[in-house]
Amino acid sequence: MSAPPYNPRDPLHGITLETMLNQIVERHGWREMGRRIPIRCFMFDPTITSSLKFLRRTPWARLKVEMWFREEFTER
Repeated sequence: MSAPPYNPRDPLHGITLETMLNQIVERHGWREMGRRIPIRCFMFDPTITSSLKFLRRTPWARLKVEMWFREEFTER
């Protein structure tokens, strides 16, 4: 299976959810993530694995992470 074609209008093209989480955690830490997006996997014993599992099943939470990442880490 080949990669999807490049889409210049999608700033998240080719960026995995794991990459987004790692960069946000590195810059802000889990405490700030739990403050901005108050979900258990960010607030209590947070790990990348538990967060990925939750975000993949919960579209509204994933959207919040993607919006945060887009605001801070992508060019406009």
